[in-house]
Amino acid sequence: MARHSFHITTDWPGLRNDVGTLSSENFHTEISIPPEMAGPGVGTNPDEMLLGAAATCYIITLAAMLERSHIEKKDLTMTSEGIVEVENGIITYKEIIHRPVLTLDITATEKDINLTKKLLLKAEQSCMITRALKGNVTVRVDPEIHM
Repeated sequence: MARHSFHITTDWPGLRNDVGTLSSENFHTEISIPPEMAGPGVGTNPDEMLLGAAATCYIITLAAMLERSHIEKKDLTMTSEGIVEVENGIITYKEIIHRPVLTLDITATEKDINLTKKLLLKAEQSCMITRALKGNVTVRVDPEIHM
């Protein structure tokens, strides 16, 4: 069994509505509470970070699956939406929706297209972050395929 550790350093010098930092070996950003939750909205926030983790995991997993299946793509972009609800003062991350737009090579066959449709959904189920969220946050995919 292989184990991997990932490390993040955070610094929060102030109170609730102040600004901190989040750093790793490959990035450094400011963090704060988003304006939707009565915060200053500086830098990124936990809600965006969770959405970013889910989105990057999904799109990388999808790209790997397409490559292993020898599906030639011309372009792959995606928008993702995180839905947070506040009820009785309790904030809950409810749902993530990935909207990948995949453009296949003109040489794609009907078999390639059918396999691609399956992979677009299977990537969400195979993503490590989605599996970590399972039972707490609904994650779904609303894909588009173009030629």
